[in-house]
Amino acid sequence: MCKWPLVTLLLGLLATSGAQCAQTARETIARAVSAEDPAEQQRLVASLAGQSDPDIARLLTSWKEGEFFLYEPVDAEGSPRGPKVPVTLGEDKDADEKQPALRLDTAQPLLDEKVAPVRLAAGDLTSADTDADLRLAMKDVLEAFALTDPLPARRLQAIQQVGFAQDAAKLPLLAARLDQEKDTAARKAIREAMAMVRLKAEDDSVKIAACAELGRLGSIPSRDLLNALARDFAETKPYVAAAANDAKGRIADHLWWVNTWGTVFRGFSGGSVLLIIAIGLAITFGLMGVINMAHGELIAVGAYTTYLLQCVFGAGLTLAPFGLFSFSLPALNLSGRAYDAYFAFALPLSFVAAALVGIALERGIIRFLYRRPLESLLATWGVSLVFQQIFRSVFGANNVQVDSPAWLSGNFTAFDVTFGWNRLFVIAFAGAIIAGTWLILNKTSLGLLIRAVMQNRQMAACMGVRTERVNMLTFGFGSGLAGLAGAFLSQIGNVGPGMGQDRIVDAFMTVVVGGVGNLFGTVLSALFIGVADQSLQQVLGNPVLGKILVLGGIILFLQWRPAGLFVTSSRSLEG
Repeated sequence: MCKWPLVTLLLGLLATSGAQCAQTARETIARAVSAEDPAEQQRLVASLAGQSDPDIARLLTSWKEGEFFLYEPVDAEGSPRGPKVPVTLGEDKDADEKQPALRLDTAQPLLDEKVAPVRLAAGDLTSADTDADLRLAMKDVLEAFALTDPLPARRLQAIQQVGFAQDAAKLPLLAARLDQEKDTAARKAIREAMAMVRLKAEDDSVKIAACAELGRLGSIPSRDLLNALARDFAETKPYVAAAANDAKGRIADHLWWVNTWGTVFRGFSGGSVLLIIAIGLAITFGLMGVINMAHGELIAVGAYTTYLLQCVFGAGLTLAPFGLFSFSLPALNLSGRAYDAYFAFALPLSFVAAALVGIALERGIIRFLYRRPLESLLATWGVSLVFQQIFRSVFGANNVQVDSPAWLSGNFTAFDVTFGWNRLFVIAFAGAIIAGTWLILNKTSLGLLIRAVMQNRQMAACMGVRTERVNMLTFGFGSGLAGLAGAFLSQIGNVGPGMGQDRIVDAFMTVVVGGVGNLFGTVLSALFIGVADQSLQQVLGNPVLGKILVLGGIILFLQWRPAGLFVTSSRSLEG
């Protein structure tokens, strides 16, 4: 059996000689390709362990895939005139199936005696083959290289793979990396990997110590290995099995806390989504008393505004409203961070677009239906159907995809709990909306006028307040908040003509449970419903059944407190 994996690890940990240090990784690999002795090839490849040259992984992978060749220069009589040169071939083939040859050691074109670039055919060259021992040495070097990857996520993946392999020869490599690693999560992963490797040790005391270490770390990935250890030694070495079972118990306790905090986080983010959806309705329905069944379509206005802005920042868009005419939106063809900036512009624009549509709706229909709830319900329901048909005629019946910017994608892990950036954003976004709404209603002259008109319209009018203007601005503000909700919802799902109808019931439910007209009640209601929904889904393991139980609980709660969590008392409501 070849012993080179151990040599690979040791050489990766030792300083290379001065001559080796002077060579680049490319030059070392070229020497290995040229070497005729398999042991020398393995030694040269092993000397790359511990280096961070980005060429290492790419060149070794190319060698394994048969992309390296040996070229032997000859004179006019066909006799060899120098050592073999390792080369790679370019992609540009000519009519004779020849390709440009590049020297492996310098990545520069191979030149003949006339200093002209050489073109060669793969069939005329000797392939630089690899055997099993050499590929094993490459594997060790690539694993060591992966442990130094600049991206923490890739380092973590490489560390976990070494741990699952349980190869004792990798322990020196992990120990050396532990001394160099600065990332907290990666350091924990290295300790986990070392303990997982030691589960295979011959010494029972080492096994027991490894079990204790995994238990202290709360190592969730090691559960299967601990199960196997407990099962294999249950009869022959019960003390080892007991240590494995004790570690499993400690990991189970840790996992319970992880699931609990994960559920709370998902509940808060889900409640924040509900809150963003319902906050606009809390203004138009809670404060103004208007049953606006087109609230969902105002959400869709904000979502489609985000989609249009994304298209402008990207490749543009051609629309053909109602099939009567067509026009094209301008295309900036941006990429990277410049393209991702579209969402920062979409937030205020979605508010403005939905607010303008809301003001037009209030001026055109709703202002004639104040204090007539049934008529306003039917009228706005008809408006919602009209809006849905407009969306279908302009954007099509199918959903459209809105790309999330890079800064909203991905996640990070803390104490084994995964936090998605988009979920964190919705929590912060909901908090900002609530704070902004509270400041406007309680710290501005507009907010004072809104509260005065909503509490006693006739008295406010007698005091010279232009109540119709206040109604218009209040409805526009609530509609704008619905547009903001649409901008965010475009980041967590597809945008389509019916997206508003899918959300309208949740919005009314949240406002009613919190107490009609009470902003603080809406906040508590949304968070309570979100956490309860996620908790029941976690306990029952069935999302549909969890939602049914939440709805049933809300119905029972409203039977007990029909006015919701907080009862708002005012002359206008009592009247």
